[in-house]
Amino acid sequence: MGDIIHSIILGIVEGLTEFLPVSSSGHMILTNKLLGIASDDQAIVTFEIMIQLGAILAMALVYRERIADLFGISRKPKSLGAIGAGRASSRKKLNLIHVALGIVPAMLLAYALKDVIKGEGFNQTPVLFSLVVGGIYMIVAEKLSNSGRIRVKAETMDEITYRQAFTIGLLQCLSLWPGFSRSGSTIAGGMLTGTSYKAAADFSFLMAIPIMVVASGYEMLDSYKYITGDNLGFFIVGFIVSFVVAWLVIVLFLRFIQKVKLTHFAIYRFILAAAFWIFVMR
Repeated sequence: MGDIIHSIILGIVEGLTEFLPVSSSGHMILTNKLLGIASDDQAIVTFEIMIQLGAILAMALVYRERIADLFGISRKPKSLGAIGAGRASSRKKLNLIHVALGIVPAMLLAYALKDVIKGEGFNQTPVLFSLVVGGIYMIVAEKLSNSGRIRVKAETMDEITYRQAFTIGLLQCLSLWPGFSRSGSTIAGGMLTGTSYKAAADFSFLMAIPIMVVASGYEMLDSYKYITGDNLGFFIVGFIVSFVVAWLVIVLFLRFIQKVKLTHFAIYRFILAAAFWIFVMR
């Protein structure tokens, strides 16, 4: 299955890529190939679910105040933008309906297409093409947003409307194409609907928590039996590393978001696609 060094490397890769618009699935396939690990080994599949849960826990920790506020149990409501810069609207406020509108379309479609996604979705060719197509999509979204053709109506996440949340949710369905990137589809989708780059990123990250918990929890129902005493250390190390790295990535990304444009991530995706072609498909 692999040693502790492999566990650390995979945990780092997961933590670095899960919430950035660069495709964590593409990175995991490439990393497994370079390490000589079989991606279709069920124990490795279970391990990848486990380290994804580590990344989700990091996200929940960073956004714990906002989550509490959504459920009305926080005495000091705080905008996600408080990690970086941002202003909260006194008249508008994100609520659970926004989150539901954002996650339900992709969850329903994922359930309907679960056999197709598991059967063919993670083949190498679809992932390679999605890396490129997703990059182009992100460049187009950013250029349209910056051109003035799309008027920004939501500077902060609290100003996102129900209609914008639902449209972002529909565009999140693109992420069901493995390699496309969930955060890439939602951040670019938010900018196309008239949200600022930061508001789109905030909403994308908040939506990630419930949708990933459901997806990972569902997959773990069939996979938990592959966690045994022999590989428990491998799983624990990967989980901890993924958690720590993901926490750092989330905090730093939100802090420096204005300096790292979507186009930069798109260019990186094209480079990753080239590496994917050379090391995985040839």
